[in-house]
Amino acid sequence: MPKPLRMSRRVWIAAWVVLCVAGGSATVALNTSRAPESRPEKPVSPECAEYIEDVEAQLAEAERDGVDDGVLAFSRSRVGAEDCHDALLDHFGGDR
Repeated sequence: MPKPLRMSRRVWIAAWVVLCVAGGSATVALNTSRAPESRPEKPVSPECAEYIEDVEAQLAEAERDGVDDGVLAFSRSRVGAEDCHDALLDHFGGDR
């Protein structure tokens, strides 16, 4: 049966240093790489565009009133109303 190869402590440390430097270099390269191009805006229905304008008006009013706690909820339910969830997410940057 062949004897297992023994590696000295210095070889292990050198191997770990090389791996750490390689990982750090890869991380820096990925963090400094260019961000992907922004997606073109999808066409929005007139009903959703009106709703987005209403939301923006409410946000501006809340900011004027000094209500800037970072939480704002909207509720809208009409029979037969179009679902504007995707349009709102696209407009207000819900991809974060």
